[in-house]
Amino acid sequence: MAKGVRLAIVGATGAVGQEMMKILEEREFKVEELICLADPREEGNKVRFRDEVLTVRAVNAEAFKQADLALFAVNTDISKALAPLARENNCLVIDNSYAFRLEENVPLVVPEVNSEDIAKHQGIIANPNCSTTIMVVAINPIHQAARLKRVLVSTYQAVSGAGKAGIDELDQHVRDYLAGEDMVPEVFQHPIAFNLIPHIDDFMPDNYTREEMKLVWETRKIMHAPDLKIAATAVRVPVFRSHSESISVETETPLKVEDVKMIFSQAPGIVLQDQPENKLYPMPLYTSNKDEVYVGRIRQDLSLDNGILFWVVADQIRKGAATNAIQIAEIVVRDSLY
Repeated sequence: MAKGVRLAIVGATGAVGQEMMKILEEREFKVEELICLADPREEGNKVRFRDEVLTVRAVNAEAFKQADLALFAVNTDISKALAPLARENNCLVIDNSYAFRLEENVPLVVPEVNSEDIAKHQGIIANPNCSTTIMVVAINPIHQAARLKRVLVSTYQAVSGAGKAGIDELDQHVRDYLAGEDMVPEVFQHPIAFNLIPHIDDFMPDNYTREEMKLVWETRKIMHAPDLKIAATAVRVPVFRSHSESISVETETPLKVEDVKMIFSQAPGIVLQDQPENKLYPMPLYTSNKDEVYVGRIRQDLSLDNGILFWVVADQIRKGAATNAIQIAEIVVRDSLY
């Protein structure tokens, strides 16, 4: 391995951890040593990185002493338990869970939007929810150009957002449906094949789900817009990979469709696909395994004086999780912020 940072991946055997390793290779991230960590029950398992076969180790304090930087791809409870341990051992954490996102002293970062916040870390940097990351990449350029007053978003979220178990359940339910057998839900609240489920995460007292409120809370923090009006509806759809979002924004300054197309065409991390006459618009099938956020179907909102509608699609495992974390790590290493 080329001379570089000593990097740990916590959750190296999971879907996001494996994707992180793949992206580290693709982006030629300079790694002096890659330390693959997981649950003690997985200790001794083998994973491949570049031309090497690495042995998975159990997470412990000693492992963090040997790392400069750790990418966490584990659930909230595990992150809450282990991230402080890493910080105590001078290992900077980039955490993909919900554990620290809303803590005041933890930067919540999407590099295309607020990379300057990385330098404010106190040992932990949070990676946003996948749907939030995808949305803010798209709406922030409009906010910078014309100031947002209101955002209304409906998400259409792939089953891989629920991990491998979600993918397996969709596959099984399709087989069951075609065989005329009962579809028994275990991962999702209802059968997912040929169905839409407007229920992701737990319902809260106001009847919004926690997934929907993450879009509100996290967007305001990332964009430093605490008073931005946002309302969301999150829907699980029978798509294997890549989340889609229908977004309506109201701006302080009026924008024409051509203005918005120009803004998107010049914005970092965005691919403009808006040629309805050629049936060209973003779709999950064609954005999977890509890092960019795809935007199209741009229209004036007929219900608002200063309203714009558009459609956004991106791979939630990559840009929504693994790629975003590695982009943060690249800035950390480039600017020696660990």
